[in-house]
Amino acid sequence: MTPIATAADTNDIVLDEIVPHPPAVVWRALTTGDLIARWLMPPTGFAPVEGCRFTFRTNPAGAWDGTIRCEVLEVVENQRFAFSWKGGDAGNIGYGSRLDTVVTWTLTPSEAGTHLRLVHSGFALPDNEVALKNMGEGWRRVVPRLKSVADEEPS
Repeated sequence: MTPIATAADTNDIVLDEIVPHPPAVVWRALTTGDLIARWLMPPTGFAPVEGCRFTFRTNPAGAWDGTIRCEVLEVVENQRFAFSWKGGDAGNIGYGSRLDTVVTWTLTPSEAGTHLRLVHSGFALPDNEVALKNMGEGWRRVVPRLKSVADEEPS
């Protein structure tokens, strides 16, 4: 399959928010394990270092044990943070199907604080349709929690 065909067969979740804090405050909320646990879920083995492998745990489904395997792919302090997000099982259909995606956070200073962009990319269709729908709704709930955690951090 060519890269063009691959791109046409995948979808991304894209969210843009303004967080009324400087990028350094938002960065701490994005890259500190204890704070990530407050707005997303507790990471195991996390460090904001390229190549670090860590996991999250969620509800198991079928042959999938609920483990989300991640690896930090990019760290540009106060600007960009990306990690892989892999889980599921090839034997599952719907929730818990095999997933191989990337989560990228981009922080840009703005007059109102920080423009925060989340791109969760690489949902292969039709296999990941359920994940795309559920995670799209999930990220829309998670990002406001991230903003709340940033509100509690010292500027």
